[in-house]
Amino acid sequence: MEGPLHSSTLCLILERGLDVHAAQTRRTCEREKTSSPVVPPMIKLVKLEWGRGRSRTNVIFKVARTVRAQRIYVSFSVWTKNCQTSFDSLPRSGLFFQDRRNSSPKCRDRNGGFLHTLFFCCSHLPLFPYPDPAAAAAAAAARGSERERRRRSVIDVEGGPQSVVWAVQLSDLHFSVFHPERAQDFKRLVGPALSMIKPSLVLITGDLADGKSKDLLTMKQEEAEWIEYRNTMEEIIQQSGLDEKIFYDLRGNHDCFGVPEVGGAYDFYQKYSLNSRLRRQGDVQSITLQNGGWKHVFIGLDSTMEIGLRGPTNLFGHPTDKLLADLDAELSQWDAEAPKSSITKISFGHFPLSFSASSDTGKSLRDVFLKHSISTYLCGHLHTRFGKNLKRFHTLPSGKYYQFNIQQGTAHDIGKQNCSLKAEPAKEFWEWEMGDWRKNRAMRIVAIDSGHVSFLDTDFKFGSRDMIILPTFPLDSRFMQRVSYLRDYKCQTMRTSSYDTIRALIFTTKRVVSVSAKIYDSLPGTLSLVLDSSMVKLDDNGTRGDLYVAPWNWRAFVDSSPDRYWLQIEAIDISGSINYSQLRPLSINGLPYKINWRWREFYVMGIQWAAMYHPILWTVIALIFSLLIMPQAFLMCSKQPYTYKRVNPSFTGRSQRECMLPGAFWVLMELSRAPIIWTGIFLYVLYLMFFPWIYGHIFTESNKMAYMNYKGWNVSGYIGVPDVMVVVIPHLCFVVLPTILVAAVLTSERTAYRTHFFSLSGKKEDDQFVEGKRHVKHRIFCDAFCFSSWRWLRKFFLLICLAILWKHLKQCRALVKAYDMNPVLHAPVYCFWIPVLLAYTTYITAAV
Repeated sequence: MEGPLHSSTLCLILERGLDVHAAQTRRTCEREKTSSPVVPPMIKLVKLEWGRGRSRTNVIFKVARTVRAQRIYVSFSVWTKNCQTSFDSLPRSGLFFQDRRNSSPKCRDRNGGFLHTLFFCCSHLPLFPYPDPAAAAAAAAARGSERERRRRSVIDVEGGPQSVVWAVQLSDLHFSVFHPERAQDFKRLVGPALSMIKPSLVLITGDLADGKSKDLLTMKQEEAEWIEYRNTMEEIIQQSGLDEKIFYDLRGNHDCFGVPEVGGAYDFYQKYSLNSRLRRQGDVQSITLQNGGWKHVFIGLDSTMEIGLRGPTNLFGHPTDKLLADLDAELSQWDAEAPKSSITKISFGHFPLSFSASSDTGKSLRDVFLKHSISTYLCGHLHTRFGKNLKRFHTLPSGKYYQFNIQQGTAHDIGKQNCSLKAEPAKEFWEWEMGDWRKNRAMRIVAIDSGHVSFLDTDFKFGSRDMIILPTFPLDSRFMQRVSYLRDYKCQTMRTSSYDTIRALIFTTKRVVSVSAKIYDSLPGTLSLVLDSSMVKLDDNGTRGDLYVAPWNWRAFVDSSPDRYWLQIEAIDISGSINYSQLRPLSINGLPYKINWRWREFYVMGIQWAAMYHPILWTVIALIFSLLIMPQAFLMCSKQPYTYKRVNPSFTGRSQRECMLPGAFWVLMELSRAPIIWTGIFLYVLYLMFFPWIYGHIFTESNKMAYMNYKGWNVSGYIGVPDVMVVVIPHLCFVVLPTILVAAVLTSERTAYRTHFFSLSGKKEDDQFVEGKRHVKHRIFCDAFCFSSWRWLRKFFLLICLAILWKHLKQCRALVKAYDMNPVLHAPVYCFWIPVLLAYTTYITAAV
């Protein structure tokens, strides 16, 4: 309906935690209505703000309009953290409140906050029409365009060399109040290095502050670390002489430990980071570098938790559907304006894809990256301790849960390449995780040369560097080859015009005397030098850096083996010092040199942990219930006793191999014959399924508690999935499941020893003895120690009991420290049930 109304009324209703007296308001609205026809009410969001700085209060109302109301008195309540919050700047006139009757709110303390009750009189309100849908859509589109302009940045890279740009990546700084040397080394080494490299972008991909206590168990925000980060970055920018606008710092999981809300009092990233200082808003940032007719698009993304839990249950990236939509839009921003062959797309973030969850609709970052076939995704998070080959090539099809090798499932058949202009390009991208500054003082340089993306990982553990050499072409066949390069070679696309020279960037503080490119042939079994060509510096080099080139006959190095030829650049400076680049294989025809992960590298890069959580969880739970229920059901239904003599080879005459499976089942049967132990384990498993495991403080401030179970942390709904798997899966796999097996073995060992004992003494198991308490204690002592030389199996499993207890108590201590909880009050069942159960099992199985 269009056109102005003759009169209007504002009725306030409940929205975002405001305790508005909606019923009273509705009664007032009904009382003030006239007999005129009533226009159906329309709901509209209205936002009011008052106060300044941290004391600013945002109030969001739903406003419903009715017709021909004259005067309405409305009372509503506002929650704040400060009773002295000023309401004087509330609007007195205009569309909403023309007459305020009471400017002195009542204030009372309740549940750690302050409740302000205000009274307003809405009278003689101006007339306003129903909004035009087309106008509203246009306004929304304008707001969206404005948001895009705010998060997009275009930088014209001036100076030579043309068609080559480079950026620097740093990750996992972990500035800590307990380790000041990290920030000190950063100031001493990074500033001069950036001044020498002169990158077009500096990307800092998360974990800016450490957020951990000295014992590494309590994880929450420390403002002193953020102040140190801000001061360090200001000094770095000044030392390097670079524009602060080319620095982009993203949030990591350590940067949101215990942060209950974005922009809140404990969100120090919003206060001290470079992105916040430069007023960069949103979870997606877009930077386009324009150089020599090329567009190089860098998209940064922040996929940390919206509600930042304390660690250790804050380990995964959580991209939302909105973030994925924004990422999709930013990656396609130039598709309609420039040919795809002249656009290079790179994304950067903190979390590797193996530690990134899916959105609510099941979409993932990988889906968006494959859709746009980006060149690479730069990330951090894992550090160097898991290995140096933390790279992964993604293409279709690929496994949902795991990938065994770096380039598993990649098809590289030159004969099957389609050279048609209408051919669908390959869906592919690289994922390059880099080392950390925390312990390894690592830095990465990423270069884009005529669309070819290469990188060099270097470290400053042994001090500063006077020269860094980065070959930009040909590419390393281990970590940089793409399926599309096969098509470029076969179809002789425009990109092969860049094959005519060997190229390398050299960053140095000294004058370079000579540079040469050396290619070795590994076919004889040893590296044999087959090319030694001098390189010259391009004349159009500007102030950005020096690109050296050497012409070569690239067709002579086409080979079916991707690791036959190896490239190395040698540079000599004016002091006579000789520097070499890293020796690396090349494949000019685009074939990849496939290498395998080590088991630790596969563990962190090859497994999609977010997708694996629930399959692992329910598999372990099903196994636990099977071990408990199936033997019990068989025991209840079986008519013949399943005894030790039926599975002992000395009684049955069968071989040990034939008795293994029946023997294992008998061991579980013996656990079912110990009703107290079996019932204790069964009740504990049921408790883990249906009740809270622990209560703890999950934010930096200590007045908010929540409980955790295998579904996550209950904070207005469950959050922290699959992050809680770092607590749930180890407890089930390394505590609960071993407890069941150890209890079964101890009870069955007692039965076996009992049979052996009576066979040696000549007594029957059903003989009745009248023993005093002293004799009983003596018998237990003898059974446990005097005959312990024969009960070696019991001794071995008692050691396993101690290992289980050590693992469990260590985990309990970590949770107690991490979430500031009292184990007796906040986690009695979780912490003490297993130790008591194992102690009782050890005691009860000691006697014959």
